[in-house]
Amino acid sequence: MHSDIIPSTPPAAAAAEKHEEEEEEGGRGTWKHAAFHVATTIATPAAYAPLPFALASLGWPLGFWGYWSVALFQQVASLGNNIAIQIAAGSSLKAVYKYFREDGSLTLQHFIMFFGAFELVLSQLPDIHSLRWVNALCTFSTIGFAATTIGVTIYDGKKTDRNSISYSLQGSSSRKTFRAFNALGIIAFSFGDAMLPEIQNTMREPARKNMYKGVSAAYSVIILSYWQLASCGYWAFGSEVQPYILSSLSVPEWTIVMANLFAVIQISGCYQIYCRPTYAYFEENMLSSKATGRFPLRKYLVRLIFTSIYMALITLIAAAMPFFGDFVSICGAIGFTPLDFVFPSVAYLKAGRMPKDAKCRLSMQLLNFAISTWFSVVAVLGCIGAVKFIIEDIKTYKFFHDM
Repeated sequence: MHSDIIPSTPPAAAAAEKHEEEEEEGGRGTWKHAAFHVATTIATPAAYAPLPFALASLGWPLGFWGYWSVALFQQVASLGNNIAIQIAAGSSLKAVYKYFREDGSLTLQHFIMFFGAFELVLSQLPDIHSLRWVNALCTFSTIGFAATTIGVTIYDGKKTDRNSISYSLQGSSSRKTFRAFNALGIIAFSFGDAMLPEIQNTMREPARKNMYKGVSAAYSVIILSYWQLASCGYWAFGSEVQPYILSSLSVPEWTIVMANLFAVIQISGCYQIYCRPTYAYFEENMLSSKATGRFPLRKYLVRLIFTSIYMALITLIAAAMPFFGDFVSICGAIGFTPLDFVFPSVAYLKAGRMPKDAKCRLSMQLLNFAISTWFSVVAVLGCIGAVKFIIEDIKTYKFFHDM
């Protein structure tokens, strides 16, 4: 694997390596493809949309345990991310439908199922590299979504009576505390990316240079849009901003429809990349080259069956408990926070690549220890807050509630 990010290859990357070695030596992706993949996985409406709500609430060797820890948290991040994405996609599709058919009878659950069926079709593509042009479209949709949503948010904010907007948190002190915990998980979700090892594995040589250029390009898009939307949404709607920012927008309606369409397009690519570690783990362990050699179509049939089971499971959970903000928070807390903020610091300390100067070395050790400790606390608190609100929502709403 061409990686200075995590040499201990997670399951998806291992399967991708095997697939690529059969075709040609080394990866096939360019830095532009990396930029498309990274922007698609991070700058997704599912990550953009809850940031105003959160603001209102406020190469390392890891060995055997590092390998399985990365694999475990990556699977948690993938599953949680796709549940949240499916809820977001269903919400956006329903909003578009209601614009044209205000008295329509279709519910959120119908649109969650429609989106799941579409993702099942995309799931038959073999690997992340095969999604490069899908993710190119998704990247441009990201820009369209961010620009449209920020513009409409400012427009709505200016038309609103500013004296009616409150920025103070409502509820008891304990509820405010849990809401703050929940916000930590949301922010971790918004800025995390659990798929960097898989994306880097698709890069052609020099992989490190191509990946660096791709990540830099992707984060340029992210930095120019994330906090603008977060701050604009908080300014426009105050403490009453909804977990999915598009639900807070009201006029002009045609621009809200456009923003929702951009959201669905972008989300479709992000969903696919986060499916791949699970697909790859299954294919690596269940499909032998000897068996597929005797039955060439067996690989495609098994993939169809497995992806159908996976999609049915994710769709069922998303439809039964469509609590978008809660899933975003718990996914960020126990998936993205360990992978993106704790493990890198621990791995750096374990690698022992410290400066020779004693004072500088001590400073680096203390800094990385502080980062890993702080974000471990963030993960625990975010998880507590998310579980608290999921329990409350289950008590408030029935399963398969049409949000």
